[in-house]
Parts: sequence; structure tokens; C-alpha cells
Amino acid sequence: MRIDVVTIFPGYFDALELSLLGKAKSRGLIDVRVHDLRESAHDKHRTVDDTPPVAEREWS
Repeated sequence: MRIDVVTIFPGYFDALELSLLGKAKSRGLIDVRVHDLRESAHDKHRTVDDTPPVAEREWS
């Protein structure tokens, strides 16, 4: 079974190696691939979020 994880915190998933998922991975039962979302960013700051929408009218 292949599991792909897309995240802005790829280092967070290093702990999977210490869990039951890590044991299953070492036995070849699963294939976990972690992808850094920021690698797909196109600006110099590697921004991955969008700007908030502008309200059509101000609330009084």
C-alpha cells in the first residue's frame, strides 16, 4: 500500500519510523512518501497559502 502525504512540515512525519507504521514500512508492507508542499511554490518566499478575500462591504 502506498501512502502519499503532502505537508508544509515534512520533518514532523519522521516520527513515523518509530511507530507501527515504521515497522510495517521496514517489512515492505507499506510505502509512505512525504512531499514538501513548499517545493511547488513559485515565489521567493515559498508561499503556500492564499491571501484572504476582501470583504465586499465593511461591517458597521
